[in-house]
Amino acid sequence: MRLEELDFDFPEELIAQQPAEPRDSCRLMHLRADGSRGHGVFSELPGLLRAGDTLVFNDSRVLPARVQARKETGGEVEVLFLRPLDGTSVPGRSPGTPGEPHGESWEALARPSHRLRPGHELLLGEGEKLVLRESLGEGRWVVEGLPGRSLVAAMEAQGRLPLPPYIKTYPADPESYQTVYARVLGSAAAPTAGLHFTPGLLERSAEKGVRSAFVTLHVGLDTFRPIREDTVEEHRIHRETYSVRADALRQIREARGAGRRLVAVGTTAARVLETLARTGALRAETVTGPVGGSTDIFITPGHRFQAVDALLTNFHLPRSSVLALTMAFAGVDRLREAYREAIALRYRFFSFGDAMLIDPTDEERGDEDL
Repeated sequence: MRLEELDFDFPEELIAQQPAEPRDSCRLMHLRADGSRGHGVFSELPGLLRAGDTLVFNDSRVLPARVQARKETGGEVEVLFLRPLDGTSVPGRSPGTPGEPHGESWEALARPSHRLRPGHELLLGEGEKLVLRESLGEGRWVVEGLPGRSLVAAMEAQGRLPLPPYIKTYPADPESYQTVYARVLGSAAAPTAGLHFTPGLLERSAEKGVRSAFVTLHVGLDTFRPIREDTVEEHRIHRETYSVRADALRQIREARGAGRRLVAVGTTAARVLETLARTGALRAETVTGPVGGSTDIFITPGHRFQAVDALLTNFHLPRSSVLALTMAFAGVDRLREAYREAIALRYRFFSFGDAMLIDPTDEERGDEDL
C-alpha cells in the first residue's frame, strides 16, 4: 500500500474539540453489507446490532500521566510516563547491596530534554523524586522513583491526562476522556470508539440480546505517530500490552463456536481479537486460563480478518496505522468514499468526534477456521 492512499484533505474545523453531550448523541454512519450507507445517531446503535452479537470492549483506563517536574536547578520539565519497566533490567543503576530496595522504573518522555543527563534528579510535588537512568533518544528516558512509593499514585494525585495534540483545550471534566467502563489503568490514550457508550445504552443493548466481553489493551502514545514510510507495510508499529481474562476468552470462543458475530469496539479491541486468532488462543483446546502479552500486529489492506465480524470505530487521522486497519476491514475505496461523504456532511473527526459502524461486504469478509 502506498502512503498517499492514507491521505485525505479535510477542514480543520471538523476536528472535534469537545465530546458530544450526552455521549451517545454523536452521529453514527453505518456502512452496510450491501454497500450502501446510513446516517443516524449513536443512541440508535442497538437497532443496528443483532441479538446474539457480542460487543468486544477495551476496558483500559487512561493514566493521568502528564506531570510537571522541576530540575534541581529550578527549571521546569514536563514528564509523560509511557509504560512501566521491569525493575530488574533498569540500566544506569549501581548494584548496591544485595536486597537493596529500588523504586518503580518507567519509560517516560521528558521535555525539554536537551540539558538532562543520566543521574539527574527531577522533583515532583509532595516530595516525590525521579532519577534519570538512561536516555533512549528523542526525549525518552528510563526513570526511577523512590523505593516503596507508587508512581501511579503520584500521577493520580498530580497528573493530567495526555490528550492528543489536536485537542487544544483540556476538558472541564477529565472523565469525558475515559470510557464509562474503563477499569484497568495503563493507557496513554483513550480507546476512543468506546467514549460514545453510556450506561443506559449498554443496558438497552443487553435487553436486545447483545452480549458484552471486555479485553484490555493499553494504548501507547505512538498511536498518534504518523506513518512516514512510502510503503505502508514497512512501518514498524509500536508494541502494546494486552490481557484477556478467562471468562472473556470463554465468551469470545463461545460466540465464535455458535456462529455469532464479534463486534470490535474500536481498533484496539480489533487488534486484540486478531492477535488471539493469530496466536491460536481462540481454539478451545489450546488455553484454559487468562492470556496476555504484547502485540505489534500491524493490520493493513490485504489482511484476512479471522475474528472481527463488524467494526465500530471513529474517523481517524490521515497517515495513521488505525486508518490503515479500518481500510483493511472496510476496503480502501469504500472507506475513502465514506470519508468524502462524512466531510461533505460535516461529521466531526478524531477522538471526540463521530462514529462509524462497518459491516463488511461479502467480498471483504473471508471466514477462516480458528
